[in-house]
Amino acid sequence: MPPKNKKGGAPEVPRFGRVGNNLKMGIVGLPNIGKSSLFNLLSESAQADAENYPFCTIDPNTTRCAVPDARYDKLCSIWKPPSEYPAYLHLVDIAGLIKGASEGAGLGNAFLSHIQAVDGIFHLVRAFDSKDVSHVDDSIDPARDLDTITAELCKKDLAYVLVQREAREKDVKKNPTMKLPPLFFEVMDKVQTMLENNQPLAKGCVWTAPEVDKINELIPGCITLKPMVYLANCSEKSFVLGGNKHIPKIQEWVKSHGGGLVIPFSVEFEESLSALQKAGDVDGEAALLDSLSGKGRGSVLPRIVKCGYKQLKLMYYFTAGEKEVRCWTVAQGATAPQAAGVIHTDFEAGFIKLECCAYDDFIELNKGEKSMASVKAAGKYRQEGKNYIVQDGDICHFLFNKAGGKKK
Repeated sequence: MPPKNKKGGAPEVPRFGRVGNNLKMGIVGLPNIGKSSLFNLLSESAQADAENYPFCTIDPNTTRCAVPDARYDKLCSIWKPPSEYPAYLHLVDIAGLIKGASEGAGLGNAFLSHIQAVDGIFHLVRAFDSKDVSHVDDSIDPARDLDTITAELCKKDLAYVLVQREAREKDVKKNPTMKLPPLFFEVMDKVQTMLENNQPLAKGCVWTAPEVDKINELIPGCITLKPMVYLANCSEKSFVLGGNKHIPKIQEWVKSHGGGLVIPFSVEFEESLSALQKAGDVDGEAALLDSLSGKGRGSVLPRIVKCGYKQLKLMYYFTAGEKEVRCWTVAQGATAPQAAGVIHTDFEAGFIKLECCAYDDFIELNKGEKSMASVKAAGKYRQEGKNYIVQDGDICHFLFNKAGGKKK
């Protein structure tokens, strides 16, 4: 049974997919729309090939990118430790899919399997016109492209569901004492109908907690159960102006297909900005940012990273001291012993208690000092037991019994 939340409310409904602290987002879409270029920007490298022809990416590329957080930067500026370790989002660049991929077209089923291996999806959609960058379907139509990818993912899931259903029904036929529960047929019938109508399983249907548990038990590998963020890649000119004719079409398609987060951005703009920053051209960087319509606009990459991290239901707590400031990634809802286990399994096995304070309390009370003294004096430094649900941004210190019974 999942733990209750911090305020003692009812347990949250179980969620689809794995629960863990080492989850991955995959970049998915048609060929030639900027997936590898985005991957390189996020990873600050050029390890993924980015060429103007379909399927220039074959094997999936993996990397990690730091999750930007002003709280972490502030703690580092206070403690100034020799070791600084932010939270990271793990990222996978997956080869482009085309119509018929579920039946082996293009690079086919191998790459659908690569999507099955990630925990969340950045669905990249082309929202720019260019004679220099070819489109696999020879025209720009974001709604059609979204339909194509969604249909292929649903077909892959349907084939997987039918295999899993048949296997369980065969097991029952072999053993007369076995009987499948009614929930099995209710869930599998609903899932099959949705996929046959190209309806992703995570959208357009409110699942009960028992149904979610049954789906996680029977068909955990379904791609359309994964959380998805839609990224609309427009030209630099369109991004500077604040949009183009394609972005509203993408937003309308997403709204009519169960909803979701749409983030307009421009690989072209981000590459221009990155090049100026790497060259140390402060004036050029300022001029490019000043050209953006609307106040406070800039690079969208930090938002993409933070949204991906959030979609995976991840959070982190801090440890801070003279030697190190570090973010420790845990699944939302992690108890104090589970959070301690991320540092070392001994911390979880021998957990005694957690000493912690909220980040905001620390910043308000510590007056820039490298100490918890003022936080303790104000009564904001707490001791929590094994049932405490660790909150995002908690500054933590764990006490545990080492092997042999010694306290630390």
